[in-house]
Amino acid sequence: MDARNDPAAGAPDVEWRITEGLIPYPDAVAEMEARAAAIRAGEAGELVWLLEHPPLYTAGTSAAAAELLAPSRFPVYPTGRGGRYTYHGPGQRVGYVLLDLDARGRDVRRFVSSLENWLISALAELGITARQAPGRIGIWVDDDGREAKIGAIGVRVRRWVTLHGFAINVDPDLSHFTGIVPCGLAEFPVTSMRRIGHDHRMSDFDAALKRGFPDFLARISAESRGLEAGILSV
Repeated sequence: MDARNDPAAGAPDVEWRITEGLIPYPDAVAEMEARAAAIRAGEAGELVWLLEHPPLYTAGTSAAAAELLAPSRFPVYPTGRGGRYTYHGPGQRVGYVLLDLDARGRDVRRFVSSLENWLISALAELGITARQAPGRIGIWVDDDGREAKIGAIGVRVRRWVTLHGFAINVDPDLSHFTGIVPCGLAEFPVTSMRRIGHDHRMSDFDAALKRGFPDFLARISAESRGLEAGILSV
């Protein structure tokens, strides 16, 4: 495992970490949980952690057994985030975003909406027109005339520290999504940057994310409307 750590652009108190290789899901979750607890205790700084996982499925708190179509295909992990089944694997950029909303603004909906806008802006830098969809959390694009999902969001907030984050499909094996009903939305296909004609490297997307990070922080730090801590996804 090769990790590159440096302060986030425009946010010197936030660690920006990119880990090379495929990180086992249980190891990542254990580190994320420990870091969130340390943030809450004032023993560690906030963190944005970018990585990839080996092929696996995760089951959110609303996952329905009937939506796991191939239970023996890849490992399946229950997870504390909201939502249903999702896939993680090579070619997909996973971002764990651990921020202290007690300090930045106690508004979970603002955080999720700002997270969506951050990802949409990063994709726009790469020439990809993406958008939010009313009533459906996530990142959406057009793919051969159909609305398709290019990114999922799954967030948990514990004691006002955010956990989990997002997954954007750069160039994963899209056939791996057929083992589940992704996010419980059978009527919408899943797509990737490569499939819609954008051959970008993972590092290109990472750089766009980093450039837009200060604006993301500014959005979530605006005057808070308030919402009790909980779970939102995908």
